[in-house]
Amino acid sequence: MKKSPLATRVALITGASSGIGAAAARLLAGNGMHVLLVARRMDRLQDLEAEIRLKNGIVTVIPCDLSVESERVNLYSSLQALNLMPDILINNAGIAWYGYFHTMPWDVAGSILHLNIEASTHLVNLFLPWMVQQHYGRVINIGSIAGKLPEQGIAVYSATKSFLDSFSTVVYRELRGTGVTSSIIRAGPVKTEFFDVARNQENGGSVPAERFAVGADRVAAAILSMVKRPLRVKYVPFYMVFSPLLEFCFSWIIDLVGPLLLRKEKPH
Repeated sequence: MKKSPLATRVALITGASSGIGAAAARLLAGNGMHVLLVARRMDRLQDLEAEIRLKNGIVTVIPCDLSVESERVNLYSSLQALNLMPDILINNAGIAWYGYFHTMPWDVAGSILHLNIEASTHLVNLFLPWMVQQHYGRVINIGSIAGKLPEQGIAVYSATKSFLDSFSTVVYRELRGTGVTSSIIRAGPVKTEFFDVARNQENGGSVPAERFAVGADRVAAAILSMVKRPLRVKYVPFYMVFSPLLEFCFSWIIDLVGPLLLRKEKPH
């Protein structure tokens, strides 16, 4: 039986305990990659590990709170000691909150900034030099159309995804000719626990876009596509490529209607 060309690759997936991360883990492991699953919830990681092993996948689980700098450094040191440095880094871990910014608790805003921006950027900073040295690597950041289309109710989240978008693009351009690429997946709404987390945060609310969400497997397929044939940016679903035009053409209307587009569930 012919071996997959990806069989020698090691993929580090953050936020791997559910949603996009878990879907990507299953798909990449099914394509022969050794997947390193990173998240805080060890019980979820172990369940996923067992599932992947049942299908003869190669998997290592690493519990880690990525919002803490020392834990990110320990993660890097541990993988270096185990000779498990990743060829592929999938920055998927992230959280959100939905509601008026002036009612947003600062500790919640801080948590989003730490995880969505600081952790992702730090991980790239840690693992990118090794990829460049090896002349092969894929950095795949899970972004959002909200990074290009700022939406009411997710001020901090939109800003973090805008940062990740710009960061990914600049690093992509810097890496030309190295054999390493940096990509951003601009995802529309995806059916994950993301919406539950946003809803359950202090003063949070339900995100209207949840009703239009697609399955996490759609994003996982885009991740695999980026590993095989890297691009600077990919939209999921594909028709979201038109979303930046909404801001360009209709931002003045959005400005006028303002908070009318911000719908929150009233507490029972």
